[in-house]
Amino acid sequence: MTTTGHGPTAHLEKVEAPGAMLTHTAAKALAVLRVSTGFVFLWAFLDKTFGFGYATPSERAWINGGSPTKGFLSSVEVGPFQSFFHNIAGDTWTNWAFMLGLLGIGLALTAGIGLRIAAAAATLMMAMMWAAEWPIASGSSNPITDYHFIYAVVAIVLALTYAGHTWGLGRQWAALPIVQKNRWLI
Repeated sequence: MTTTGHGPTAHLEKVEAPGAMLTHTAAKALAVLRVSTGFVFLWAFLDKTFGFGYATPSERAWINGGSPTKGFLSSVEVGPFQSFFHNIAGDTWTNWAFMLGLLGIGLALTAGIGLRIAAAAATLMMAMMWAAEWPIASGSSNPITDYHFIYAVVAIVLALTYAGHTWGLGRQWAALPIVQKNRWLI
């Protein structure tokens, strides 16, 4: 609902109660955030798979026999999980889990479907990557709230605000009988 009258608040949208409505502008901003964040995950998947030369050179691409996890996990230098990450670096299951996670999270966020699952997966992936980098002891400029934390929070906010309904397939997804019976799939 738009206010009437004149002055600086004449065009502000009113929200009657928390959760009662999301302004159209906020819904569009969340849609841009959703697609942008989804593309971060999709790009990481594509670059690691095909080696576009940004983070992954062509010769280390997954399709050319490279490992999407070996370089990052084997270079873990600090933290209580250092040996764990070194032990799983480059393992087939680790590569597949990581790459399927990137692809699934990226597709879900970009399309606006399965946002609850995507939020849980993104939070788990970001928590593990945070633990691997262990910013508490690695000399990070902010040892707690870094990009891993922000991506996890963004994914959670997108799921909780039904951000897939604007410029996405969220409404159609939510109307599917299987999703209606299993609300955790929203």
